[in-house]
Amino acid sequence: MSVEQQQESPETRARQHWMGILAKSTVEALQQRWQTLSLEPEYQFIRKPETGLTMLRGRVGGSGQPFNLGEMTLTRCAVRLASGTLGVSYVTGRNSQHAITAALADALLQEERTQSLLQRELIAPLQAELDAERQQRAARANSTRVDFFTLVRGED
Repeated sequence: MSVEQQQESPETRARQHWMGILAKSTVEALQQRWQTLSLEPEYQFIRKPETGLTMLRGRVGGSGQPFNLGEMTLTRCAVRLASGTLGVSYVTGRNSQHAITAALADALLQEERTQSLLQRELIAPLQAELDAERQQRAARANSTRVDFFTLVRGED
């Protein structure tokens, strides 16, 4: 199976979706939801949380030549559950606990016995919070929008 085919699989798209939600959620929201689940999986670190920088790249007009926009702080982590499932996370900032919890959630979301519980009790509420925040930002931006229109002058 080629890399392109693997990236198009439903499992891969689902994992990309939940990893994005875990990374974009605030650490407070993630920790609060995680603690209510009372999950304490047995795991070992493959890669303890490490903080570093990553280069952000942009393109002029979205399709022009790429350029270096700047650097961003990033924390990554990898864990292996007792069952052998590997979970990874990349989160913005320096919060090690956010990275650990996201990696554990990623690993448990790959297992059939815990996937539906985590989708229902962790991912769906976090997605709803992110959607609400996005709508609030859009509403604030729309409140400052000015609609310009042009009157066509006829020749007299």
